[in-house]
Amino acid sequence: MTRSEVLVEAGRLAADGKPYALATVVRVVRPASTRRGDRALVTPDGTLAGWVGGACSEPIVVREALRSLADGEPRLVHIGPAGSGAGVPDDVVVAESRCASEGVVEVLIEPELPGPLLTVVGEGVAGRTLAQLARIVGWRVADQLDPDAAPDAVVVATMGHGDEDALASALKAGVGYVGLVASARRAAVVLDALRAQGVTDDDLARVRSPAGRDLGPSTQEEIAVAVLAELVDWRHGLVGDPSGLAPAGAAAPAPAEAVDPVCGMTVAVAGAPTAVRDGVTWYFCSVGCRDHFERTGGT
Repeated sequence: MTRSEVLVEAGRLAADGKPYALATVVRVVRPASTRRGDRALVTPDGTLAGWVGGACSEPIVVREALRSLADGEPRLVHIGPAGSGAGVPDDVVVAESRCASEGVVEVLIEPELPGPLLTVVGEGVAGRTLAQLARIVGWRVADQLDPDAAPDAVVVATMGHGDEDALASALKAGVGYVGLVASARRAAVVLDALRAQGVTDDDLARVRSPAGRDLGPSTQEEIAVAVLAELVDWRHGLVGDPSGLAPAGAAAPAPAEAVDPVCGMTVAVAGAPTAVRDGVTWYFCSVGCRDHFERTGGT
């Protein structure tokens, strides 16, 4: 995959709401098989697409990219032989290459995590304004529930046109945040109708209505701002989430890692070459180490 193809693929992943890390070579000390500006993508399954220096650099880049996706923080990684990282700033990750090459490569790794997906049901002023504002603060927005891409949050602002059906679908899908833009009287009628349809009180308790912060008498545009404020609070854990679901973009679990029994490098389990011996799975930085392990019995 060429440099430009890497960027095209990054755009496609972003448009699909899928996380990835972009790795860019920013410094090279010869001998090294990469050039400044070379790029690669790393996806959460440990797949690397692109070029950042081959087998000497790739397992380190994958490991650090998965760590970056887990904590959401970019990092600059110095990859080189033992001792080459002396004097680099403290905020640079120093990784020792196990290859015979004496070259040094520094790679900037930038995690790209999708914003939460918000479905706004309703074409009124409040709904349209909320959709516009949510996009500005980094949310992805849809105008209908997609069974193949369950949203993180649903706000029903139909002003009485199909509230019950939209809320029932959102609750059934296990959406994390479910809000209803309606007066207290209208909300009570809608919830009673859902209860009559068999929706449990536990599920009904998850519906936030009136959705958003309480502003008192407000315009439709102000209601949209109030709802967005509550959504931002929810995204950052400042509002309780009865569903227990975290919105997209939240920190992922730390990636599983293992030590290559041949070279001693710590590698990410995801995507690493493996070998099984006596019922134990071993993970390697490269197929070269794996082949050596299989030839020599691990000695």
